[in-house]
Amino acid sequence: MKKVDIGGIDVAYRDEGRVDGTPIVLSHSLFFDSSMFEELAARYVARGFRVVAYDHPGQGRSGDATTDQLAVDALTSVAAGLINRLDLGPVHFVGNSLGGMVAVRLVARRPELLRSAVALGSSARSEQKVVEYAPLATHLTAHGASERADIISTIMFGDDTLAENGEIVRRWRDHITALPPRIGPAVKGVIYRGDMDNELRLERAAGSRVVPVLAIAGEQDHAYEPAIAADHMAAATAGRSVVLPGCGHSVALEKPNEVFEETIEFFAETTEPGAV
Repeated sequence: MKKVDIGGIDVAYRDEGRVDGTPIVLSHSLFFDSSMFEELAARYVARGFRVVAYDHPGQGRSGDATTDQLAVDALTSVAAGLINRLDLGPVHFVGNSLGGMVAVRLVARRPELLRSAVALGSSARSEQKVVEYAPLATHLTAHGASERADIISTIMFGDDTLAENGEIVRRWRDHITALPPRIGPAVKGVIYRGDMDNELRLERAAGSRVVPVLAIAGEQDHAYEPAIAADHMAAATAGRSVVLPGCGHSVALEKPNEVFEETIEFFAETTEPGAV
């Protein structure tokens, strides 16, 4: 992976595909890293896109960050900085969970950087399960994730995926088990985020450029049910939504083929004629 300094943090990223292809930026879920998009990225590259997948500060191979730098708003600034530093914009921005929260904030605050935004298993609302997740964040900050890997896996995957207990679940349960205490502050940054409804509404009322948004929810999402990840996300962003059966929160991992097909169709509607 390559690294670039964004706001004093070494941000790790993968840059694949045609340098002259229409750019897609992939933004991963909390607890995971950019490799969660391996299958999806390969499909985009084969279709001729340039694909940049990065690790959030404090996660994956990116550098450590302060508590303030792990807030979702701060992570959004990092994403914008990465797009600018690599001279990518405007991009199709695809984010799963935390990555989708970043996508929504870019829609509201940096629309000039986007061709479109896709939010997978995500939310435009403030966290509705703070009471449930706060003790988990405290434990992770003190001890890391080794004793909570099964709990986190249940949050991150749908019932069908968990029942199969296939390579995806085994690989990422091992990944979660190995997460060090630095994951705790990252969790706090997510669960104490602000609500985006009013900001998105005000931006539309002000006549700002409207970024096309696609919300894709997993029918079995244990973190953000389809009413939040699909219906509310689409309403908040004036976008449209799709619910995929047989999967949960990690939509990009659990249903990469379906996500690819839905997003390729969506990109075709939002990309100027002649572009890849």
